[in-house]
Amino acid sequence: MAQGGKMAAGSGKMAAEARVGQVVLPGDVLLLPARPEHDAEQLPLDSGAAPRGRLLCGPGLRRCAAGLLVTKCGLLRHRQPGGGATAGGAYWVDSQQKRYVPVKGDQVIGIVTARAGDVFRLDVGGSEQASLSYLAFEGATKRNRPNVQVGDLIYGQFLVANKDMEPEMVCIDSSGRASGMGVIGEDGFLFKVSLGLIRKLLAPKCEIIQELSQLYPFELVLGMNGRIWVKAKTVQQTLIIVNILEACEYMTSEQRKQALAKLSGN
Repeated sequence: MAQGGKMAAGSGKMAAEARVGQVVLPGDVLLLPARPEHDAEQLPLDSGAAPRGRLLCGPGLRRCAAGLLVTKCGLLRHRQPGGGATAGGAYWVDSQQKRYVPVKGDQVIGIVTARAGDVFRLDVGGSEQASLSYLAFEGATKRNRPNVQVGDLIYGQFLVANKDMEPEMVCIDSSGRASGMGVIGEDGFLFKVSLGLIRKLLAPKCEIIQELSQLYPFELVLGMNGRIWVKAKTVQQTLIIVNILEACEYMTSEQRKQALAKLSGN
């Protein structure tokens, strides 16, 4: 076991805070700090106390009676409590996983494979295809149907995603707006990278995206399922950006800057 961790007497359980940044294995149990909750039938005496946010359990973890059960090998990550959906903080396992498992709320790139009545079937890279209703587009009605053909690329998010039900996608947010989702243009280049690289590119203020934007102007769509769609002014520029993004996973920051400096000098 890692040094410095707090172990419960007579068991292999450890405090989650002590394992952040360390490798965890399937079967490990992470203990959460005690959080006294108010009885539902009683009102708190201190009305000015701010309500405590809900702790989110991310990918690679599952709730259990003792705390959090690890279901995937990788590094344990923790997000400090903030505002909005992460008011109570979040724990997840960062792993180099090749096969994508649909998660509710994830924005992915799907390929239309078939149309069955009023539902489109999409390949999202998971164990089974996802469904997409023609009404799940902004402004879509029974008379005004979206122009979606087999082979089109769809950028949307999962509305339903669990092991007991078929994944269901939508191309609108909670307010009914597209927010950039929908059918992706015909031009461009679609390729697949690891899920770890996708999470790195989606991080706020990603250095890779900022450096590439100074090289060429381009359009970029990132899917949590490991698919990336790129479009630049020319085919040559598009292929250069694709090659750089694929190589970024195995390059250091200095190597990447040297490669971009050579391209910008040409």
